[in-house]
Amino acid sequence: MKKIVLGISGGVSFLIFLILLFVSRSLGEAQESQTMAERWSDKKDVAQVSCFFSVNAGITEDRIIDFEHSVDGALTEASVIQESENPSARLWADAYSADGQVTLSSDKSTLSADAIGIGGDFFLFHPLKLLSGSYFSGNDLMQDYCIIDQDAAWQLFGSNNVAGMTVKIGGIPHIIAGVVERPSGRLEESAGLEGTLVYVSYQTLDELGSCNGLNHYEIIMPNPVTGFAEKLVREKLGTSEKETEVLENTSRYSFASRLKKITEFGTRSMNGRAIIYPYWENIARGYEDILAVITLFELLFLLYVIVLALVSFGIWWKHKGWTLRSAWLFVKDKAERAVEKHRAKRLERKRRKADGSGEKPVKKEKPFRKEKRAKKPKQPEV
Repeated sequence: MKKIVLGISGGVSFLIFLILLFVSRSLGEAQESQTMAERWSDKKDVAQVSCFFSVNAGITEDRIIDFEHSVDGALTEASVIQESENPSARLWADAYSADGQVTLSSDKSTLSADAIGIGGDFFLFHPLKLLSGSYFSGNDLMQDYCIIDQDAAWQLFGSNNVAGMTVKIGGIPHIIAGVVERPSGRLEESAGLEGTLVYVSYQTLDELGSCNGLNHYEIIMPNPVTGFAEKLVREKLGTSEKETEVLENTSRYSFASRLKKITEFGTRSMNGRAIIYPYWENIARGYEDILAVITLFELLFLLYVIVLALVSFGIWWKHKGWTLRSAWLFVKDKAERAVEKHRAKRLERKRRKADGSGEKPVKKEKPFRKEKRAKKPKQPEV
C-alpha cells in the first residue's frame, strides 16, 4: 500500500511539474513587447535590445540618428548583408519614445492625458490591440497622427469608432489613426496604466505637450555572435552606467534566465539608477518575478520526483539478486561473444575469397530433353 501511495504521489508531482512548465512558457510567450525577436526571424539569429535612459542622460533624436548610422557600419564590418530579394526587407528596425502629457480637445470635450511620444516603428515592438483604425509610424513624413485608448475616445466623442476623426493638440489638428484597448489588470495598473494614455509623435509631444525627454530605445537586429547587438548598443548609445540601462530581451523568459532571477530575488528590486521604467518594462519585470516563483515550484516538484526515484532505486538495489560485478561480467561476456562471432564471420569471408569459393554458385542448366514423339495409332488388323 505504501508503495502505491508513493507511486501515485510521484506521478501527481511530475504532472504538476509539467503543468507549471507549460504555464511558465505560455506566460513568457504572451508578453509581445518582449518577443519581437521571434516575430522578426524564426532562425534565432537576431536579438532584441532595450535601452532606458534617465532624464539627465541627454539623449536626443540626433544622437539616435547617429547611432542608426553606426548600426549599418557595424553590420557591414561583421559581413552581415541583406539576402532577401524583397526590396522592402530590412535587416533591423528600431523605435524610441518619451513620456509626457498632452491636452486633447474635440467639439464635445477637452481632456488632459498621459502621452507617449514615439519615433520609429514603435507599434512593431508594441502591437497593442486595435479596436478601430490602424497604427501610424514615427517615420511618417506627416507627424499629425495620434492613437488614443478607449477611455479617451469615450470622453472626447462618446464612441470607440472614431478613427479618421480630428482632435486638437495644442490647438493643432491631429488625425486619430486608431483606437486601442488599454491593457487592464492589477499588474498593468501598478505598472502605470491606471489612467488615460494616448500615443503621439515625438515631435508633437516635444513641441505641443510636456515632454520628459527621450528615455526609451528599442532595436531588433542581426546577432551574428552572442552579445553582439547588446554590446553595440551599450558602446555606441549608452552614457554613464548610472544614467543608462541596457538589456537583451531575446531570452528574457528562458529557463536559464528564470533560474538566475531566483538567485537575484530581493536584490534585483533595488535600483540605484535615476531611471523611470515605462509601463511595458514594469509589466515585463513583474512577470519575471512571477515566473521566478513558478520556476521555484517547478524545481521543488521535480526534486520530489527525483528523490522518490532515488529512494525506490535504493530499495530495489537492497533487495536485488545480483551485484554490479556480476552485471558487468554478464555484459562483458556478451560483448566478447559478439566480437568473436563477428571475427569468425570475417575470417570465413576471407577464406572463401582466397580459394574462390566465395563466388556465387552458377545455376546448372537443365539437361536437354528430347520431345517424345506422339505414338502412331495402331492399324486395325484385317
